[in-house]
Amino acid sequence: MKHKHCSLYSLKHLVSIYLTIQISISISPLVSTSMASMVERCTLPLGPEDSLLVSNLKGSRYASYNIETLRIPASTIKLLTSLVAIRLLGSNYRFKTDFFLDKSDNLIMKGYGDPLLVSEVLSDMALKLSKKIKQINHLVVDDSFFERPILIPGKTNSPNPYDAPIGAVSANFNTVFFKMTREGDLVSAEPQTPLLPFARQKILAQGWTGGRYTLSHEVQDPPRYAGELMAYFLKKGGVKMRGEVKVGLVQGRAIALLTYLSPFTLEEVIAKMLNFSNNFMANQLLVHMGGFKLGPPATLSKGLKVVRAYAIGRLGIKRFRLVEGSGISRKNKISALEMFKILHEFFPFRRLLRRDGTMLSKSGTLRGIQTLAGYLECQSPDSPLVFVIFTVGEGNKLEKVKRCLIRVSESSEGLH
Repeated sequence: MKHKHCSLYSLKHLVSIYLTIQISISISPLVSTSMASMVERCTLPLGPEDSLLVSNLKGSRYASYNIETLRIPASTIKLLTSLVAIRLLGSNYRFKTDFFLDKSDNLIMKGYGDPLLVSEVLSDMALKLSKKIKQINHLVVDDSFFERPILIPGKTNSPNPYDAPIGAVSANFNTVFFKMTREGDLVSAEPQTPLLPFARQKILAQGWTGGRYTLSHEVQDPPRYAGELMAYFLKKGGVKMRGEVKVGLVQGRAIALLTYLSPFTLEEVIAKMLNFSNNFMANQLLVHMGGFKLGPPATLSKGLKVVRAYAIGRLGIKRFRLVEGSGISRKNKISALEMFKILHEFFPFRRLLRRDGTMLSKSGTLRGIQTLAGYLECQSPDSPLVFVIFTVGEGNKLEKVKRCLIRVSESSEGLH
């Protein structure tokens, strides 16, 4: 038994030495040896299916482990979607919604994929429209800027908010937040959003008693719901409506009435999308970029073409696979080395990321996958450091590596 115990110890010792050699070989001679040694300790929880890269912005590495192996990035791929959106559309870009009036006094609302078409925005739209019109026939919602339907790889028809369908006219992330009172009545859980008969009927049919209900993938449900909300706010603002809400197209002779610009800049949209890791918003951005750059209808394939072209042509990313822009699909693949290139270019916009002490980062989680990528502010002349952590399997090894890196960044020992 004693001999067997020693053999097991020796095996563990050899594996430890092997991992240390793997990491140490890749350390750049241009970085602080003492700091590299401190960072090296952070690799101890990692296994052969994991990846770690810690580097300065110039590319000199403090730690490098399996950095060329393709991994599932999960939501860290939102960094690429965000970066391309900023570079293509501009930081101050604002989504628009156009309104037209036809000869039959129908008000037509045409959207282009605004990810933050929330109740407060719809209410403001209605207020501005009420100063131009006092009566309409039908309210027609035109969502033709996006192809319908758009099926996102990795999404299902579940009622979970992260599976919400995308579309050119989508209100409140295509979800309805509601609750049940003690008396058994369904009411809105948001003071700014009414629980409309259209949504109530959908909820009752599913037998829900509270939570955030996701609109179905029936192509007319999202634009219809947005139209019903718009009609509510128009009536509240004093605009009389004789007809009903319909889904249709802008006809040739319709007169332009109002172009409404979102109160949110693109940077504000992206900050919210990254902070809440909102899959709906990420793919709204991706598909919108396709229509913006390559013309309508905006499609998933056009959006992917735009992002891939930027990744290859501007960032020099050679090996990766992108099938959607949020990270919900396990078919997305990228290496830690290529993710570093994204982070290098994203550096001017790092303030959009969530802060945890000295760390600015974007996390990602799928079943059996945990990822983290971002920047470490430290007392080193190389500050900030760029890091990428891709881990596979259950447990808290990513959290251990993260906390270790934060401790390194906060330490003054050997950083100069």
